[in-house]
Amino acid sequence: MPVIGLGVYLNDECAIACQVALEEGYRMIDSARYYMNEAQVGVGVRRSGIPREQIFITSKIYHVDFGFARARECIQESVDQLGLGYYDLYLIHSPVTGKQKRIATYRALIEAKKDGLVKKIGVSNYSGKHIDEIIDAGLELPDVNQIELHPFCQQRPIVEYCRAKGITVQAYSPLVTGRMDRDVFRQLAKKHNKDEAQILIRWSLQKGYIPLPKSSRSERIRSNARVFNFELDNDDMDALDALDQGGKGGVTWNPVEEP
Repeated sequence: MPVIGLGVYLNDECAIACQVALEEGYRMIDSARYYMNEAQVGVGVRRSGIPREQIFITSKIYHVDFGFARARECIQESVDQLGLGYYDLYLIHSPVTGKQKRIATYRALIEAKKDGLVKKIGVSNYSGKHIDEIIDAGLELPDVNQIELHPFCQQRPIVEYCRAKGITVQAYSPLVTGRMDRDVFRQLAKKHNKDEAQILIRWSLQKGYIPLPKSSRSERIRSNARVFNFELDNDDMDALDALDQGGKGGVTWNPVEEP
């Protein structure tokens, strides 16, 4: 699995962004049915000329489509929209709707994996209690849990749970949805001759997460990938870690506490 990906939320015409990202060296694109741009992802991938097997593409099923039968239909629709034969990763977008539908939907993902429509399966916005439901049902563990992660919202109990279970943690909103007007970000950017976004992405990488920064601007997509020629030291990491506000630090919907 690549260590950084392009998020395409709120990017209805994302083919150009995907093409630019792939040409810049990204090899992961994170989409979802809710984003309504799966077909555009496919267009961008084909335009890039990068072989399909070298690219890791993710989509997600939204809670309005939960349930075994409907989820199976939606996964097939997603694959058809993409037009590239399969998804590398398919996630349940959130724990909304309750245990029964969550488990039924997860069973649909398992069946889609058996049928070759997806290679890996996982969840998003799940806490440990939601993953425990999967374990209690005797089902395979998710490969991935994609959650909101950045210095203000570090979700440490969920991260620790996933690491103990061998579940890969992907970080959405790693750039705090652009809210980077903090002195510590500016100071670290100046120290390392980088911009604030690059500091935040580097923090995520050094924490062991897979960040999914989103942008529709070509220059920003390129800049966000240039984070492998420097390293934050222990003091830098401590300063960013100290910003954690728990759940209150979330900048998106972050439904990890759903019953």
